[in-house]
Amino acid sequence: MKRLRTLSLVLVCLLAAGCASQVAQPPFHVSFDTVGELQAYLAWSPERVPLVAAHRGGPETGYPENCLATFENALSYAPCLIECDVRATRDSVLVMMHDDTLERTTTGTGNVADHTLAELRALKLVDDEGEVTPYGIPTLAEALRWAKGRAIVELDVKRPVMPEAVVSVIEENEAESCAVVITYNTPTALRYHKLNPDLVISASARDMEGARRLLDSGIDPANLLAFVGVYEPPDSLYAYLHAHGVRAILGTMGNLDRRAERRGAHIYRELVDNGADILATDRVDLAAEGIGGRAD
Repeated sequence: MKRLRTLSLVLVCLLAAGCASQVAQPPFHVSFDTVGELQAYLAWSPERVPLVAAHRGGPETGYPENCLATFENALSYAPCLIECDVRATRDSVLVMMHDDTLERTTTGTGNVADHTLAELRALKLVDDEGEVTPYGIPTLAEALRWAKGRAIVELDVKRPVMPEAVVSVIEENEAESCAVVITYNTPTALRYHKLNPDLVISASARDMEGARRLLDSGIDPANLLAFVGVYEPPDSLYAYLHAHGVRAILGTMGNLDRRAERRGAHIYRELVDNGADILATDRVDLAAEGIGGRAD
């Protein structure tokens, strides 16, 4: 058992040092026993392995957004962070759902917050083509349990869900080593950090002023990822974040994904070569091809 643990730690170190690109076959699972191992994997270094962040879990035909089966499918393409959305039910259970209403992505109607978990359990998820799938709505706790030994889930927490509720579920499931919490400003990042200093936090740093504010906040850079927006930032912003060991997440969903669809998957490699470390995308398949994941 001790030998197995040692081998596991060695593998994590190799991944953190940039050797994950040598893994030839999907699924691209990662597993961390401690927050320190997660931090090492996500830290920036010149040899860092580019990652994909599967926006809303990476939906495609037959795989609806914010669905465990969709998360697993995304991992068949590339090393991914699974970006997913958190809302609360009427009985205060946290579930995976982007919209505040049910019509677009489920067989139900009305507001998510007006339904109990039991009522949501009776619904099925609908894919982006409007086809009903066999999959149900997962809870946050179920998503965290799924992630252990497989992936990193990146939680986009929708209002009015409170940070205390999210941190409570993460702690109850001992999921600090497989979860990243998304925040949109430094005060919110600090709130999560004070609730649990071990949490890895994604925070906005769309310009030098925002990046300096974030890195001057007192949050250890080892606990940070920086979202730089949906357009390529100046080289100086990448350089500043990298000098502090912080990876930059570039949102390609929208304009940059459309550019890649028109011109080819090489666009994603160019974005990485320009300084992006994690590509938050609606086209996991195409981004994976561009950065060297699975090519179909």
